[in-house]
Amino acid sequence: MAQTDILLTKEPAPQTVPACQLPRKLYDVARNTGAHTSSGLATAGFRTAKYLVDEWFQNCYARYHQAFADLDQSEQQHHESQQLAAETEALAQRTQQDSTKKVGERLQDMHCWKSELQRQVEELVAETDLLLAQKQRLERTLDATAVPFSIATDNLQCRERRQHPDLVRDCVEMELLKEVDLIRNIQELLKRTMMQAVNQIRMNHEHKETCEMDWSDKVEACNIDEACCHYHNQSTDLQFYPHSAKFEESASTPETWAKFTQENLYRAERERLASVNLRKLIDCILQDTSEDLRLQCDAVNLAFGRRCEELEDARHKLEHHLRKTLREIMDQEHNVAALKQAIRDKEAPLKVAQTRLYQRSHRPNVELCRDAVQFRLVSEVEELNLSLATLREKLLEAEQSLRNLEDTRMSLEKDIAVKTNSLFIDRQKCMAHRTHYPTVLQLAGYQ
Repeated sequence: MAQTDILLTKEPAPQTVPACQLPRKLYDVARNTGAHTSSGLATAGFRTAKYLVDEWFQNCYARYHQAFADLDQSEQQHHESQQLAAETEALAQRTQQDSTKKVGERLQDMHCWKSELQRQVEELVAETDLLLAQKQRLERTLDATAVPFSIATDNLQCRERRQHPDLVRDCVEMELLKEVDLIRNIQELLKRTMMQAVNQIRMNHEHKETCEMDWSDKVEACNIDEACCHYHNQSTDLQFYPHSAKFEESASTPETWAKFTQENLYRAERERLASVNLRKLIDCILQDTSEDLRLQCDAVNLAFGRRCEELEDARHKLEHHLRKTLREIMDQEHNVAALKQAIRDKEAPLKVAQTRLYQRSHRPNVELCRDAVQFRLVSEVEELNLSLATLREKLLEAEQSLRNLEDTRMSLEKDIAVKTNSLFIDRQKCMAHRTHYPTVLQLAGYQ
């Protein structure tokens, strides 16, 4: 009995076995093989002989010990289970809260990048619209340059119809050729600039689409993460996905994710700045070309004005010389008539003198004397012949001078007609056509 009390009241030793399934305990069963034992062995797990008292007590003590050990182990496992459940519950809550916080932080990052992408897309759209307006200005300017080009070429063709000697390569023609070359160069420049604008608009559209795709992906990811952020333990649409904890091979890292969007924003901003610079360049080109065209137009008009003044002055001088020539022709005709009359006037005295000499040559014998009368008549005839020769020579000179004056008159009249024709071409044809020259606003592409 004392041993039984001790076994019942003794505190069991602390268990150091970990919380797991205990190994099966093996017991040494006494066999009835001694002197005071019953004969026979156990067969098929049952014994036919009786147990000894010590065996009975030993079996009871074994049952007590097993019960105490199982009870203690159960209490220990219950305590550890409660503690483990509480710890795992707290850990699960902390982990879920941290995951929810991380999802919220991720949402903030995505909202920030999404806002930047949206802002960049809006800026690209606005910049592309402005560049399209500049492209339209280039097209209108290119169309407007066709008018001055046709005017300049028509002026050159009209001035080819000038007559000799006014068909000269004067300052007007030089300025017109410069204007044609300037317009051709401007047209080539406008075409190249237009191609740059078209390429830049295409690049703007491409980077806008890239940013929009990135923005769309982030919107979809934001919707997914917002839905994930609203999940809780009482949500009804929760399921087990055993294989969802695996990382995808194509998944990006936070660094590559941020770098991808940064590169998209950087390239989009770079193209936007290039578009801004191109717009400024186009504005400068249009302003410079319009000013150059108007300055060259003014130079051509000034050259036309000076040339017309020169032609007008030359025509006035020619007309003045023509009037003087006509007066001189009239005077010379009178002179020729006077010379002819003077010659006719000398014929009668010559006839008288020659008749006297002829008659006196019939004097008879010694009366045919070389007297003073004879000498005087001979000298008179010589003087008259010399006077007639001089008058006839002067008459020839006067007639030649008259013919020269007539030629000069014809030349002056022809030159006046040429000058009149040149003035008609420059004033009525060329300068009148140049009044249709485009304005500065049309050349700058605003109209």
